[in-house]
Amino acid sequence: MSTGISIVGSGHTKFGRLQENLEELIVAATREAVEEAGIDPADIDAVFLGHFNSGLVSDGFASSLIHQAYPQLRFKPAMRAENACASGSAAIHAGMNTIQAGKARTVLVVGAEKMTNRSTRDVTEALAGAGYRNDADEADLSFPQVFSIAAREYEKRHASPLDAMARIAVKNHANAMANPLAQMHKEFTFEQCSTVSNSNPEIAPPLRLTDCSLVSDGAAAVVLTSDDNAVNFPKAVKLRAAAHVSDFLPMSRRDFLAFEGPERAFAEALSSASVSLGDIDFAEVHDCFTIAELLTYEAMGLTPKGQGVRALDDGTVYRGGALPVNLSGGLKAKGHPVGATGVSMHALAFRQLTGQAGEMQTPGATLGLVFNMGGSAVANYVSVLEAHRG
Repeated sequence: MSTGISIVGSGHTKFGRLQENLEELIVAATREAVEEAGIDPADIDAVFLGHFNSGLVSDGFASSLIHQAYPQLRFKPAMRAENACASGSAAIHAGMNTIQAGKARTVLVVGAEKMTNRSTRDVTEALAGAGYRNDADEADLSFPQVFSIAAREYEKRHASPLDAMARIAVKNHANAMANPLAQMHKEFTFEQCSTVSNSNPEIAPPLRLTDCSLVSDGAAAVVLTSDDNAVNFPKAVKLRAAAHVSDFLPMSRRDFLAFEGPERAFAEALSSASVSLGDIDFAEVHDCFTIAELLTYEAMGLTPKGQGVRALDDGTVYRGGALPVNLSGGLKAKGHPVGATGVSMHALAFRQLTGQAGEMQTPGATLGLVFNMGGSAVANYVSVLEAHRG
């Protein structure tokens, strides 16, 4: 069953260590999305911002910075959505809910983050705020340490994930070479990613530097409208399904390695869209750490549990494979400005499905899949996007 909502425009700044401040990033992404949609800003009914909190907020009232893009946005309702690293998708869902409730016909959603003006230590501490703070053992964990636990447990339960993790890093960095918006344009060999060295130290054993996503600045935006109004725009992509599943925050209350929240979100979205995984042409997934992408292969149903490496062995997830994953380079190489990530995934999926992805383009793509995760598989958002036909 369709959500009844379409994306009709997208904006996307480059990701990386940028000179622009948060306001400038928000304004740039907003203007690009509005201009691509060809909409009069006065016809936007509400605006939503995905932006992480927990010490990363550089402008406390950031949602109202969207109004800086156009004078016509003055007096439009604005709000910020926060759901850890899934804040961008949370903002998209807030916009969708507003349209579905009949309170708006067209909304603008922006995701943005300015991270590189903080020290690595400050960013690490801020991101750790997405973990459970009321348990002494969990409160002391950084997110690299959280996902190192997953990697070690995966090795115990199944087989060593290290080779698969290194291969995922190599794949995503190679994909980013075709993405002009990606933060890191540098290819790596398997040996470089699988070997601990001065240039690839262990961050949280067994995770090495090449297993970790990047600290990034950047913004992305999408214009959402009702399907009946989408016919008035030059380009449109249907949000055929959008699922949101949240799990317990304490890792002690669940089997983190089972990735049950993501698994449920994938199943719910695919069922709601009345499609199977075999119908999907590409996927953008949340590879905050390479072990997360490996677990995602299993959660989406590409392989049985403990056998995620098979998706690499048979070429499924590579460019030209049956289901290429993270053609953008993913969080690993495209970058991960946390509030922008979910919106970026939807914006780039929109471009794939409207034939605007350049060298990243999957020929003839009609169905795309997006997975954005907040915390340790706590907030899980999965969207199925479909190119408008006819």
